[in-house]
Parts: sequence; structure tokens; C-alpha cells
Amino acid sequence: MTPIADDQDSTGLDEASGSHMNGPTNPRRRRLITAAAGLVSAGALGLPTIARAQSGPKIRIGFWPVASALPFFVAVEKGYFTEAGLDVEVLKFASAQQVMEAMLSGRAEGSSNGTASAVLAIGEIAQPGLFKIFCTNPTNAKYVLDEFIVAKESPIKTLADLKGKKVVAGPGIQNVTLAKVMLERAGAGTMNVTELVIGQHVAAVAAGQVDAAYTLEPTGTVGRLSGTTRTLEVGVVAKYILGDPMAPWHGGAASLTSAFIQKYPVETKKFIAAYARGVELVRNKPNEARPFLKGYTAIEGPLTGEVPMSAYMFSNEFKPSDVAYFQKFYDLFYERGIFEKRVMVEPLLYRA
Repeated sequence: MTPIADDQDSTGLDEASGSHMNGPTNPRRRRLITAAAGLVSAGALGLPTIARAQSGPKIRIGFWPVASALPFFVAVEKGYFTEAGLDVEVLKFASAQQVMEAMLSGRAEGSSNGTASAVLAIGEIAQPGLFKIFCTNPTNAKYVLDEFIVAKESPIKTLADLKGKKVVAGPGIQNVTLAKVMLERAGAGTMNVTELVIGQHVAAVAAGQVDAAYTLEPTGTVGRLSGTTRTLEVGVVAKYILGDPMAPWHGGAASLTSAFIQKYPVETKKFIAAYARGVELVRNKPNEARPFLKGYTAIEGPLTGEVPMSAYMFSNEFKPSDVAYFQKFYDLFYERGIFEKRVMVEPLLYRA
């Protein structure tokens, strides 16, 4: 039902010409988006899948092809949104910052799980009150999403061994900043990390173009099953950023814009309830849910059964410790000068 489209339409900021194409016009917002995007043009990868109802507002939700977005894929493909009478349009983007830019410019009403939380925070700085987070996908050494991969036959054994090597990370300020800090804290010293579209990580590592990649599932699974790469270490953000390999890293989040929530409170509750059905299937019947990665990520067929699952947490399930770990993650970006001001987590959480 869900086609993968390879064409990319530029619908964001044209940095080469300095012109705007359906993007924000506020200069301060533009600077923040440029910082977040790492000069990557923003735009959908192709035509969306539509779970269409007969009436009501269109709810355009952006995602990028990582495994943690699975509950959203499930809700679309199982027809949960349609059954709720909702008109949901699925927008596939090449990076999380493109999802955020679409929300800022009014081209999307929200994000799926897997959308980088730090990138969403940059959108909040650009436009305070832009969105509310209703579900996160906390991961760690048990619920795996984040990892470093190397070539299968690479002599590299630890992150410290990457000192002076060529390392890439997924596009966007969250991925690059985390990779640099983790390498530093693991003993590799100050490193230069280059952005690379996540779908190219396995090929780049396998071909020897780079020595390692900080990446997200299903990339590690793709490389392992193809026999070309191996995982160096998983759950790295929890370990090196939060200080505990079992700590919940709320690195991705599903959200809705505040404008949509305020204008359509009934549809908001229906959307979250339908989304929750997707989360429930992933939590309780992961083997039934995994096949829905097909068409949305690089995993196909029986290989979907090999992908590790993230955990999921709704905003009303947050305990003080969860808020504290989430805040520690955000504070890193403020301390490193990525955020121009401290972003507080608690006000961003959706409260029905």
C-alpha cells in the first residue's frame, strides 16, 4: 500500500539562491532551520500514502525511514486512522529536520515517532509554542535504536579506536552533535563527523569510504544481514550522554502542532487514540507489527523480523525521572551552544 518514492521535491529553503520556497519568512527562524538542517534542502521524498476519510481536516504527518516510526506505519496500514474517521496524509522526508521545517511552514500538522527530539526543539526556539509531544520512543541498550557500525572485517573494537578515523552520522544537528560528544566521551577525542543520508551508511562503511557510522535502526540490521557491516556498540546515547546504558533516551518523538490541537481538539484525541492502537500492537505483538516496516524503511520481506524494537511512552506516562533524563538530553545542546536558549521539556508534553 505504501510506495517508496525516490524523487525529491525541494520545498524548503534554497540556500544557493537565498530565496524562500514555501518556507518561513522570519529571518531568525530561517537561521535556526539552516543550523538544524546542516544546509540540507527540505522536501518530501515523494508522493504520500493517504489514509483517507470522507470529511474533516487533512492531517499531514511527516516521518523519516527509521524503525522507531513503526507505530505510525502500523496505524496507517491497519486502517486505524481511517476507522477513526480521520484523513491522514503520510509525508516521507529524508531527514528529521525536514519534518520540522514542514511543521514550521504549515505543510505538516505533526511528526511520527523517530523524528529527532532535538530538531523539534529547534523548531520550538524558532516559533515558541509550535507543537506538543504526545509520544516518545525511548531507547537504550535493551530497546535498541542508536548504534555505531563498522565494516564486518574492520579491526576496530571500541569507540576509542575511532580516534582520527573517518566517521559519518545521519543528517541534522542532533545526529552530528551526539556523535561528536559520544566519541569524545568514549576516548576518541575531538572528532570531525560528516553528515550522510542514513540510507547510504551501510554502503559507505562497506566500501571503505568511511571507517564508521553513527546510525539508527534498521541500518545496523541491514548491514548485518547483508554480511557487510557489524555493530560496534548499541545504546550509545544512553551510555555516553545520559550516563547509564539502561537510561531512557527520548531521542525521537511524535507530535502535533499546537495550531492543529487548538483548532481540532476532537480530531486530536481521535488521532492520538488511533496512534495508540499502533503503539499497542508494537508493544504486545511485535512480530505482527514488524512487517509494516516494509515500504517505509530499507527493510523488506522476512528481514523485518530481525529489526530490534524501540520502547514507546505517551506523555501521560512520563514519570519525573523520564522528564529529568529528557531534560538532560536537551541541556546538552544548550551547553554545547546548539540551542540559543534552554528548552524546557515539561511544557512541550501534550496534556489532554
